[in-house]
Amino acid sequence: MSSHDMNHETVQNGEDQHMDSTGATAVDAVNAGMSAPSDGEVDRVYLAQGGDWDEIVAAQGERGDETIVVNMGPQHPSTHGVLRLILEMDGETVTSLRPGIGFLHTGIEKNMEFRTWTQGVTFLTRADYVAPIFNEVAYCLAVEKLLGVTEDIPERANILRVLMMELNRISSHLVAIGTGGMEIGALTVMTIGFREREMILDFFEAVTGLRMNHAYIRPGGVANDLPEGGLDHLRRVISWLEKHLPEYGIFCNENPIFKGRMHVAHLDLTQCFALGVTGPVLRATGFPHDLRKSQPYCGYETYDFEVKTWDTSDAYGRFRVREAEMWESLKIVKQCAERLEKTTGQPVMVEDPKIKWPAQLTVGPDGQGNSHEHIKHIMGESMEALIHHFKIVTEGFRVPAGQVYQAIESPKGELACHLVSDGGTRPYRAHLRDPGFHHLQAAPMMCEGSMMSDVVVAVASLDPVLGGVDR
Repeated sequence: MSSHDMNHETVQNGEDQHMDSTGATAVDAVNAGMSAPSDGEVDRVYLAQGGDWDEIVAAQGERGDETIVVNMGPQHPSTHGVLRLILEMDGETVTSLRPGIGFLHTGIEKNMEFRTWTQGVTFLTRADYVAPIFNEVAYCLAVEKLLGVTEDIPERANILRVLMMELNRISSHLVAIGTGGMEIGALTVMTIGFREREMILDFFEAVTGLRMNHAYIRPGGVANDLPEGGLDHLRRVISWLEKHLPEYGIFCNENPIFKGRMHVAHLDLTQCFALGVTGPVLRATGFPHDLRKSQPYCGYETYDFEVKTWDTSDAYGRFRVREAEMWESLKIVKQCAERLEKTTGQPVMVEDPKIKWPAQLTVGPDGQGNSHEHIKHIMGESMEALIHHFKIVTEGFRVPAGQVYQAIESPKGELACHLVSDGGTRPYRAHLRDPGFHHLQAAPMMCEGSMMSDVVVAVASLDPVLGGVDR
């Protein structure tokens, strides 16, 4: 039975329904999936059907009651994907905000229980798809801790990991700054932000074969070394960023319109601690917490960089932190380029044959697949090599029983992976601590009592990626 027929039948049966001048009832609200205010009984719900706005405005004007409930999302250009914000409003002022999540749930963590430890990387990389390298690193560092091979990772593999992470940090911040600027009308910030991001994604594609969801970081090292001409390509990216990154400061830092619009969404240090908020949102309060410094991994303690902070505890401060962090990441990328030049030819995967995938299994520099010599060896010369290839690829390696929690500093904040192994070839349990999931619980504290337009700025300043939030 259609909602119209249901409403008609209910009214015909004489049940007490409050109907407005448009013919909408509370039943319409239920069928349309609308939410009611948190307190009090809803006696009138308006559903605009097109062309009846004047009637709705007139009917509401007679009441003089301006409390309304608005569904912002789940498909809305300012909710960064499929986030639903249920706003209860008194006029233009937000009196209650409830985030509704789960629209992008993909079962990543559960799927990993049915894949080998190496195959798990291809699932985790799809969580925070704007910063996929960080998901891969957190997971692989956790697996390596369980294996007890953390100290055996080749130096060049760690350099490549740091390089890819810092380039990814820049590209992630460019998305945060660009989309956040677009949502408040600074369209040029978005167009130039994606211009620089394309340069970084081109480099990622040259190294991994993909622009995103790379599965490049593997337990024991990385999938492959830089391609032929990779260092020259990297230097071109560095030169481009050095030339164009200053534009963001020129456009925004002292722009009175931009600053006036961004001095909202306040969240101080105490509130950040209470809600588990980390990353640029925490550092915008002036607290210099960065896991690359406090709990170094991948050799970060050997790199020269600073932890950038701001002191306004608002959306503007978070923008300034991200802008400054891009320069610090570029500083690290330059150091990586120097170290890669000195370590040319060194291995990028642990030597243990029980962990590493067969040599030359990855795509060669010509992009045309595995080397002919390797295929010839495993398919026509050595039965042992063929058996090993088959076993390590299809069954995978075993990881000693235990559990581990590995945290790293992602562009959004503390990203961590919790793994449980039962001694088999697959994770018994896998779980990500995605910073966006924790940060969204701060949205009500940042927005309630503010204007509806400030909700857009607040959510943008948190920089949630719903793939990571929902997983």
